[in-house]
Amino acid sequence: MQKEDLVQCHKRIAPHIHRTPVLTSRLIDRMVGAELFFKCENFQRMGAYKMRGATNAILQLSDEQRSKGVVTHSSGNFAQALSLAAKSLGVKAYIVMPTAAPQVKKNAVLEYGGKIIECEPTLEARKAAAQKIETEKGATFIHPSNSVNVIIGQGTACMELLEEHPDLDFIIVPVGGGGLIAGTALAAHYFGKNCKVIGAEPFAVDDAYRSFQSGKIELNKTTETIADGLKTNLGDKNFPLIRKYVNSIVRVSEEEIIEAMRLIWERMKIIIEPSSAVAFAAVLSEKDKFKKKKVGIIVSGGNVDLKNLPF
Repeated sequence: MQKEDLVQCHKRIAPHIHRTPVLTSRLIDRMVGAELFFKCENFQRMGAYKMRGATNAILQLSDEQRSKGVVTHSSGNFAQALSLAAKSLGVKAYIVMPTAAPQVKKNAVLEYGGKIIECEPTLEARKAAAQKIETEKGATFIHPSNSVNVIIGQGTACMELLEEHPDLDFIIVPVGGGGLIAGTALAAHYFGKNCKVIGAEPFAVDDAYRSFQSGKIELNKTTETIADGLKTNLGDKNFPLIRKYVNSIVRVSEEEIIEAMRLIWERMKIIIEPSSAVAFAAVLSEKDKFKKKKVGIIVSGGNVDLKNLPF
């Protein structure tokens, strides 16, 4: 994946996405002892950065592929992103969702024009249901995080951030399936100036931290975290990029995630989801590392169940 791939991708998706703002807070800067720049993908269409990768993946399909639709399995933001991207581009989207997925997420997928196929809440069931649609409908499967076109699309958020602030020392990113951090690390490598990318992850689902240490993809034993977007594991397309271009991965506790989320809601007056708060929590927990530095934070999304807030 070359620099030109990111440049072309950004041109391709620009008419279909928002260029999201970069916000700052003097109060938070004082608290941390660093300059923080929040790239607010919570203001992206459908409320998360995943709109970028979903749009790029569909735009890279042939006319014949598009005519047969796309399929993915996701109970979260990618389900919504692929539905909306497909609707914007006049393509059918089939979304495999576990029966246990929150109704609020199902409603969002339906609102964005996605056709939901329910399955048992296991990875095997999700894969089997998606394969069935591929076979029956001829739809193209698009993975939420382990697809080259998705990874490049997600990297455009970092590209925009570095266009506005080219001298960042660090960029902090939450790590779930690995698409966002792989794309961000790629963009920082090509567009930054010695800019280090650091992943942030809950202790409860620290598979990326362990994978980083062991050199092979590790899985999670538990999924007990408030950061529901970060429960998935890395893939064979994004893990090599993470190993090559990511500096380190920081783990944070559930209490630190909630505190970081509350601070941003209170001080910056913006709604972010717990998974997004993980990146800011990592900065708060390792202030010494970032002292007097310029730090970019990718705020990955703002899709929160307001009936189920942690504070």
